[in-house]
Amino acid sequence: MDVANTSTVSEFVLQGLSNSWELQMFFFIVFSLFYVATMVGNSLIVITVIADSHLHSPMYYLLTNLSIIDMSLASFATPKMITDYLTGHKTISFDGCITQIFFLHLFTGTEIILLMAMSFDRYVAICKPLRYASIISPQVCIALVVASWVVGVMHSMSQVIFALTLPFCGPNDVDSFFCDLPVVFQLACVETYVLGFFMISTSGIIALSCFILLFNSYVIILVTIKNHSSKGSSKALSTCTAHIIVVFMFFGPCIFVYMWPLSSFLVDKILSVFYMIFTPIMNPVIYTLRNHEVKTAMRKLKNRLLNSNKATPWHYF
Repeated sequence: MDVANTSTVSEFVLQGLSNSWELQMFFFIVFSLFYVATMVGNSLIVITVIADSHLHSPMYYLLTNLSIIDMSLASFATPKMITDYLTGHKTISFDGCITQIFFLHLFTGTEIILLMAMSFDRYVAICKPLRYASIISPQVCIALVVASWVVGVMHSMSQVIFALTLPFCGPNDVDSFFCDLPVVFQLACVETYVLGFFMISTSGIIALSCFILLFNSYVIILVTIKNHSSKGSSKALSTCTAHIIVVFMFFGPCIFVYMWPLSSFLVDKILSVFYMIFTPIMNPVIYTLRNHEVKTAMRKLKNRLLNSNKATPWHYF
């Protein structure tokens, strides 16, 4: 379909979360703090894992990539939303809207596959510990990460191609703080029920199927841990509990938004804030505060930096 001949809308107006100036200032402060905390927390995880050789293992390699994805997911739309609260400029170009859709589905699609890879890593480590080193090799870890990005790109491209074929000829008010198909496709000059079915089949069912697979794998892991009562099992239970919390927090909003694309915009807004702003910060909070190895590595890194600063001959400068 020739997009130029069917779309007369050159920009969209992002309605945001509220028209109240007081609430906008409140959101500006809260979301700014959360965004900074997300970037600092996840960056700290990445730096710590790279700097500490004891963390150079498959689990922490996957965790590092999860932190990178979380920072990306938090950055594709949140900074614009924050600046929009200050400037009052809430429009976004058609190309900018399509770009947001691309990056949203790229990062969410990649994270879904990466969470499945992390589940597979824990399954092998707990259920087949003697074969762990041979199954989860460095090459396999790299392949899992590459595969997650490839799947993310393929999924996001399918969503962008679909969005580009939609004819926009009238309303351009997006009832959200960023562009995503559940809200944008309802502005198209075509029957929305058919489009809603497409979204359910491509995004909602995929997310639900991956969630069911992840849930079943963690049930198997927890049953295995229950049958082995030891100090190592307690550590494995703590790690898996952190994984399960992240999975529920990430998949819950995604499944609801894409399985019911014609649901209330208010509910969609709340869930969008949840998985775009709150979930990315939960990664460093859950994995760091519950993980003794990461906390120990962070303390070593801090002491190393402090000692290097003390040893610096400042009198030469």
